[in-house]
Amino acid sequence: MEITAKQPDEKQYPAHFGQYIQLVEEGPIRERLIIQLEETKAKLEALNAHQWEHRYAPGKWTIKEVIGHIIDTEQIMCYRMLCIARGDQTSLPPFDENDYANFADYSRWEAADIMDQYVTVRRYTLGLIKHFTETEWKRMGVVSQHPISSLALAYIIAGHELHHWNIMNERYL
Repeated sequence: MEITAKQPDEKQYPAHFGQYIQLVEEGPIRERLIIQLEETKAKLEALNAHQWEHRYAPGKWTIKEVIGHIIDTEQIMCYRMLCIARGDQTSLPPFDENDYANFADYSRWEAADIMDQYVTVRRYTLGLIKHFTETEWKRMGVVSQHPISSLALAYIIAGHELHHWNIMNERYL
């Protein structure tokens, strides 16, 4: 049963996530994430070695590092979604994307390994949300002292990736 054809309303997430949520087309979010998986796989497979290592300016991430950041963020958002959907009322902490990027050191990873990790994480996300009920989608939790829903987190996963592809298309490719 797919009940997630509408974007979450603004009461379901902190305002700063609106920039990501608004990028996602209306429609069942699981279908959007499946389509995004296929599109991203095709884009990544089309990159050459130089493109994977390219920085558009000194101190900016390479495409490897951007995709690594997308992977890390999806894993964190997915964990948050799991906790909230299951009714865990623990206040979940923030994360610092730059610390994660620095410690992960995706620059040393092979491109094929980054692609495999991306696919694995996305498939996990899709498996988790496949059987969510309407109640689980609407359930609210707290992240970084802000209320947020499971549905909003799924949209954030999709929109965050779209945001970074917009940047990569504009500045890298």
